[in-house]
Formats: sequence, C-alpha cells, structure tokens
Amino acid sequence: MFLTDTHTHLYYETEEEKQALLFQRCFENKIDRLFLPNVDISSIAKIDDLVRKYPDNCFAMAGLHPCEVREGYQEVLKEIHQSMEGRKIYAIGEIGIDLYWDKTTLGIQQDAFYEQISWAKELKLPIVIHCREAFDEVFEVLEAEKGADLRGILHCFTGNLEQAQRTIELGFYLGIGGVVTYKKAGLDEVLSHIELEHLVLETDSPYLAPVPYRGKPNESSYLVHIAQKVADIYHIPVEKVAEVTTANSIKIFNV
Repeated sequence: MFLTDTHTHLYYETEEEKQALLFQRCFENKIDRLFLPNVDISSIAKIDDLVRKYPDNCFAMAGLHPCEVREGYQEVLKEIHQSMEGRKIYAIGEIGIDLYWDKTTLGIQQDAFYEQISWAKELKLPIVIHCREAFDEVFEVLEAEKGADLRGILHCFTGNLEQAQRTIELGFYLGIGGVVTYKKAGLDEVLSHIELEHLVLETDSPYLAPVPYRGKPNESSYLVHIAQKVADIYHIPVEKVAEVTTANSIKIFNV
C-alpha cells in the first residue's frame, strides 16, 4: 500500500532536522507521493529544495494563492510564470478565489484566476483550486472556461452534495482532507453518495489536522487517518482507498 498526499505545504518547515523527520514519518506510513502547491514567490525556492532532496517523492506546482492577490499582483504572476521555465511543474496551483478574508479583492482575484487557468491550458496541466466562501464565484469562472482542457482538483472540499456533483460534472476531483474526520462537518454523509473514483486525498499540512490531532500542526504522515476515515465511510479496506485515490492522482498529474 502507498498513499498520495495531493496537497501539502511541507516546505514551510525549513529546519533541516525537523524536515527530515517529517519525511521519515511519511515514508514509515507509506505516504510516498507528495504534491507541493505554490502560494507566492518566496515558496518557489522552498519547493524546489524539497524536489531536489526527494526527487522520487516530491512534485511541484506553480501558482499564486488567491489570498496573495493584491496590489502589484500582475508583476508577481509574471515572475511565477517565468519561474516555470526549466522546472518540471505538475499542476497550476493553488489558485482560485477566497472571500473569507477580503471581499474587496474579488475582481483582481478573478482576473488572476483566469490568467492562471490560461497557463494550465497552454501547458496542458491540471489546476488545483482554492475555494473559500466563494463557491459560486469560483464556478462562474469554471463554467466560463469549461472544456476537455480544463481539469484538476477542488482542494479541501467541504461542500454539500449538490456542490460535489457540480464539481464532478465539470471533470474535477474532490480533494478530501482532515475535515472528513470532524464529527460535525457532515462530509461523511456527502461522500456516502459519491463514488470513490471521484476522490483524492490531501492533508493541506500544516493546516486542518485530522482527528486525533485536530487543533495541532498537521503533517503529511497524518494522511493515514484521513484514508482510514474514508475507508470507514465506504466500508472497504484502507488499502483499497490508497489504491483508488493514488490511481486518481496519477490520472490527474500524469505521474
């Protein structure tokens, strides 16, 4: 059995010894594939460092997180786009719209989202979407851009059944993380109506740690708890969850 964490910010830990232990715990728990979403210019070098250290395990994305879209974002986008030259990138992400912190930036967030989708289409890459309190706004963009060349993951899916089905209809996978282990989240009920073939697993480390670590810093090794919860929902062995969700990640990222 081996698991794939399709969304982890493990590169936030830059202390060598602590970083090495994070990876050791991943490998001990059979989490062998780690996809690293970019958030800003400063995280590019950190991601590249992990890719150099763990070339068989770490896979880079490139993108500007919607919370980082602010004045001067066009120059930032230009720099991130230029950074992809000579690097192996497996997705454009994480990109999208976040209206939790600041609704006044919706216009420029939409503009940045559209531009980065155009990169993905040009490079034939999937997109990894950040969507917080902005489902309608995100899907307005996705509906406008939909087509065979638009695919990817709706990261950190916590929506209802209708939203899940709408996501799947557009050809996207649902990124399931620690929230699925929270009793009051209701995500287990939603997933009971969705086939496993539409899911991938993620931690969003260091955020949203699953039970029994809720409230503490998350790490990719905790993906085993998410996988076990999904296995419980579907009444199947955790090995089957690992097999199907990893196969889904291979289809998405082509690696």
